[in-house]
Amino acid sequence: MDDDRRMTRRPEDWDGCPVTRGPDGVWHVRGLPEARALLRSGDTVQAGLGVETVEMLPKRVRRPVLYRDGPEHREQRRQTARYFTPRRVDGQYRDVATRVADAQLAKLRASGSADLSELAFHLSIGVTCAVIGLTHSRPGIRRRLESFFPERFGTPGLTTPRGLYWTVRQGVNWLRIYVSDVRPAVRARRRAGADDLITHLVGQGRTTAEILGECLTFAAAGMITTREFVNAAAWHLFSDDALRARYRAADEPERLALLHEILRLEPVVNLLRRRTTAPVALPGATVPAGAVVEVHVDHANTDPRAVGDAPTGLCPARPLAHGAEPYALSFGDGAHKCPGAPIAILETDVFLTRLLALPGVRMTSPPTVRPLDAIGGYELRGLTVAVAP
Repeated sequence: MDDDRRMTRRPEDWDGCPVTRGPDGVWHVRGLPEARALLRSGDTVQAGLGVETVEMLPKRVRRPVLYRDGPEHREQRRQTARYFTPRRVDGQYRDVATRVADAQLAKLRASGSADLSELAFHLSIGVTCAVIGLTHSRPGIRRRLESFFPERFGTPGLTTPRGLYWTVRQGVNWLRIYVSDVRPAVRARRRAGADDLITHLVGQGRTTAEILGECLTFAAAGMITTREFVNAAAWHLFSDDALRARYRAADEPERLALLHEILRLEPVVNLLRRRTTAPVALPGATVPAGAVVEVHVDHANTDPRAVGDAPTGLCPARPLAHGAEPYALSFGDGAHKCPGAPIAILETDVFLTRLLALPGVRMTSPPTVRPLDAIGGYELRGLTVAVAP
């Protein structure tokens, strides 16, 4: 019998049909081979994640890489690939993650207890800022980012008081990050370049406003999602004595395999949306042009055809179907696959190995789970940890 080890959510049951069309015309892909085929197709473009709002920008403004498709998107990803190579991740970002993790855990030792989501957010901010090049910020970047990425989003608009409130609020938040974080970094890179994303964008002749858009895109991908995964992985480890002991005794490859397996079960982004620009042939079905398609990552990640027996059990290094990643689709696939996947896993491991090595460390309060409907994901808040005096 399958021991369901998922803790953040229990997706609705499905009948095993990998591709279906809903009564509203939206197509749903739940099988892993079918999802990979869709995400790797050159006949789809991004949908959701605010792409409709971005498309309203003036044509002269270059869109962030997340919202581009086709040759322009591939070229931009090719040019920035060097920031995410295994050699660079291990040789440069490991040191950053270690330094930031040690600083956060020093706060925990000093106070005796802490909210893990706060420690994890500082960790992800420190590492992501190093990758992007946001190294000349004024004090208060955490508060500015939390305000820009609030726990509850409203819909901007000009026809209702609430919509107007969110329009003004997000405009003010953009301005704060622009003035306090992005503009100082751009000015510094124009005086003397460095080996980071902002220097690359400056070299391309991008405007400061365009660089702001790229920075916020990378901030959302690198800071917000990593924060949630650190919490989810810690929740699993603190809730299972045997699993925690195994993680603490393991070497790095085995620890990373365990984190991959937790991420397979707890994808932070669970809903990927695409729009087809031509008919897309999937195994057993063809999606017509102009269709909106939703990929259900949680179902794809537990597709027994790809991940084998006990698909909702926790089994690191499980046998996988040919081509399947150990974390399945938790970092996406195809042209828009998350380039920072190795960084996120590395910084999570660096932080958790040090956290679990602290004397008397324990979870004193489990987190509360709040679903995020826009991405089908979750937020974990209130997981507190304590250490021996």
